[in-house]
Amino acid sequence: MKTIRYRLLLLALIAVGMAAAAAEETNQVVKKDLAQLQGEWSMVSGSVDGQAMPDSLRGESKRVCKGDEVTVTVAGQIFMKAKFTIDPSKKPKTIDYQVLDGPAKGKTLLGIYELEGDTFKSCFGAPEAERPKDYTGKPGERRTSSVWKRDQK
Repeated sequence: MKTIRYRLLLLALIAVGMAAAAAEETNQVVKKDLAQLQGEWSMVSGSVDGQAMPDSLRGESKRVCKGDEVTVTVAGQIFMKAKFTIDPSKKPKTIDYQVLDGPAKGKTLLGIYELEGDTFKSCFGAPEAERPKDYTGKPGERRTSSVWKRDQK
């Protein structure tokens, strides 16, 4: 009977250790992606509800990330400010905005993202809508997709 208890205890300790290791690995990936998101970015391309963003707006769109907050400006005016969380362990990676300022203030935006070097790609559903599963956006889907390039200092 003692042998069974010891084996169960050993199995429980192993399971706890494996869970802790997996959590630490996820935490390291979150830190890595969060660090990569920091800084100033310029929009390369974007679309809203399946329609390409006009070049005049795209060229004046900036994204600044500090810690877990992002501010997007268009022509120097705040378009959106949000706190965000990421989960790089999901496929595709997920990003959630809690909007602090802008037209969607107080709402949650669920999105997906990719990070490749100095390029950040994201797609968000409309406020309180389901998370997109891909980066496409057709008219009526109310998705916002964008590609950003890190500004060189």
